[in-house]
Amino acid sequence: MDCRISKGFSLLLIFSLLFVQSRAGTSGSVFFLDSPTHPFLTPRSSDGAMEVDTLLLPEVGAAVSVLLGFAPSATLSAASSFKLNEILMPNPFERPRSVLVLEVRGIEDPEVVVEHDNSLLHGAIKRKVFYGSDKAEILLPGDDQVSVVSLDEHLSFDLDTNCNDKEISDFASWMGGSYVANELKPLNGELTIPLASGANLNLHMSKKADREFIASLLSLTHNIRRVVEMHQDLSGSMQNAAELLTGCFDGIKVLNEQYGSGGVGQQGVELLLTTLSKMFGSLQLAYKGQIIGVVSFSGTPPSSSEKMLDVIYTSQPTTRSLAEVEDSPDLTATIKVALVRKTLAWITGIILLVSTLLGYLLSSEYATDEGHSVVF
Repeated sequence: MDCRISKGFSLLLIFSLLFVQSRAGTSGSVFFLDSPTHPFLTPRSSDGAMEVDTLLLPEVGAAVSVLLGFAPSATLSAASSFKLNEILMPNPFERPRSVLVLEVRGIEDPEVVVEHDNSLLHGAIKRKVFYGSDKAEILLPGDDQVSVVSLDEHLSFDLDTNCNDKEISDFASWMGGSYVANELKPLNGELTIPLASGANLNLHMSKKADREFIASLLSLTHNIRRVVEMHQDLSGSMQNAAELLTGCFDGIKVLNEQYGSGGVGQQGVELLLTTLSKMFGSLQLAYKGQIIGVVSFSGTPPSSSEKMLDVIYTSQPTTRSLAEVEDSPDLTATIKVALVRKTLAWITGIILLVSTLLGYLLSSEYATDEGHSVVF
């Protein structure tokens, strides 16, 4: 009897350990990308001691909230606060208030390409992340203090006219590569991109996995460019709200399912990082260095349909797509107000200039009349 109880207890213990491992054993990595002109993050340790630290997803969410200029969750422990202090600059008044948060699914740690000099992640602050049942909750106030823009509007080769051979050719030229289109059948050509490792990534649009990967990459670059244009249009307005740009990239997962994690899948990661490096540079220019990047990598997320990061509002939410942000009445009203203020400033300046000239002419004429009266 005792032997049976002992065996049963052992089996229960084994199943419990396996359950815990399945719930909390999934790991990944997160990289914090600082501004090159206005640092907001603590410099990396020269001996690399900081890079062995780990974060939980709620701690990643708390870091994003702080970077946006808002308080993290009140339930944040002292140990978690200490971890954030090792990443963020101690001055609470120096926050970028603009953060790009991107989830890359299909790879846990892209350190095989991190060592390249032109890699996006070279010099970034890296932390290992354990994915449990909790999400990374980003606590935000209402719509008057923060604007959340989604980067997940997906272009489709089958449905979207913006996703065509010309778009692929332009992207290839931008990346220093080439695209040979098929004259007989659209979206059936071959794309060749040189990589920093010295290899060439060759993708055939006739293959579904290759086509979906490029469609995901073009969608991401297209959405970020629209954000840059939108931000430049509002650069002269009185916009003080924080900005959170969120997106999820599944292109690597598609390549891995078709080719495995090595070879084409690995080259796809390198192309993604090079593309992100260019796009993050564009964001830095548009935001004048006032933006931070948080890029997370996960190999096997608990749910392929759910994001690891979850935006939680303490008041009314205002999550918008790019199209909604561009067409929103608030955006139009802001642009109109900025235009009216500029127009009034120019009109006031012209009136002052005319008044000054009239005053000068009248004073000159008065002095001339006085001179004539003296002569006579």
